[in-house]
Amino acid sequence: MRPFTYTAQAARVVFGRGALDRLGDEVRRLGVRRALVLATPGQHALAERIAAMLGPLSAGIFARALMHVPIETAREAREAARSLGADSAVAIGGGSTTGLGKAIALESGLPILAIPTTYAGSEMTPIYGITEGGAKKTGRDAKVLPRTVIYDPELTLELPATLSITSGINAIAHAAEGLYAADGNPVMDLMAKEGIAALARSLPAIRANPRDIEARSQALYGAWLCGTVLGNVSMALHHKLCHTLGGSFNLPHAETHTIVLPHALAYNAPAAPVAMQRIAMALGVADAAQGVFDLAQANGAPTALRDIGMRAADVDRACELALQSPYPNPRPLEAGAIRRLLQDAFEGRRP
Repeated sequence: MRPFTYTAQAARVVFGRGALDRLGDEVRRLGVRRALVLATPGQHALAERIAAMLGPLSAGIFARALMHVPIETAREAREAARSLGADSAVAIGGGSTTGLGKAIALESGLPILAIPTTYAGSEMTPIYGITEGGAKKTGRDAKVLPRTVIYDPELTLELPATLSITSGINAIAHAAEGLYAADGNPVMDLMAKEGIAALARSLPAIRANPRDIEARSQALYGAWLCGTVLGNVSMALHHKLCHTLGGSFNLPHAETHTIVLPHALAYNAPAAPVAMQRIAMALGVADAAQGVFDLAQANGAPTALRDIGMRAADVDRACELALQSPYPNPRPLEAGAIRRLLQDAFEGRRP
């Protein structure tokens, strides 16, 4: 067995149908009195519901979270927290909202309670990302890890089926890279395989019936495991490519992960055969890269970068940026091969 180091992340998870009813108790458990409720503009009504549930524990609402956390939005949210006297944040929504909470915590150290409504997994990681000047800068800091996460599958019932598929494959990406991470360990391997398998089972069921509460529960369970993996190991080529494409070209987060993942897996397959075998087994297929591509295509998710707003003229620039400050990766980065990877992802070729 390979040597490893494992450090558990200190986070409390409350999981189950109706778990949202425990919100007030969980906020009080943090020892705080004024929680700023964070959301995207499209989830303002949900933020109002959360604020009403909190009653006097609510400091107000900031419903301006945006994809990739622009620095300008982060500054506005930090100022809102200060002006309202907030001593904590409740982030309701997907990765954009959790990311905004992290941006506040990074500067102030305010504790975060996260309530995911997608399968992004950000709520289980100490990783933050802020976009400034057309570049997304990421880092790790223990103080941005949400103290408590409430997973209530009822909150995911309204997530459209297509967005559920891309969000779920985004989660699979976290676990897949965890299986070949330079600092991986057996505990994370177990979580990664179980998380991928749970999502592989549940996503087609959600596609067939978006109101299937058991499938929604399985998907949220898988997302929790996959997010936990991401929070405990380093990222590799796939995440570097997606951070580049999202931060520099403003491509949608989950869709970008969905499109890029099969190609990143195919690139790394020769250098990480054991990881690929585990991913394939979890998916119930013969080939990991092709299995992820087929899961996306069969369930109506996009498979080409050109279909989500990327221009052909940007592929060379994306390759150039992706080769700068590379993340640890099992296969060395080769400019020509990365350029071909991006071209395949641009055109939507099956690996």
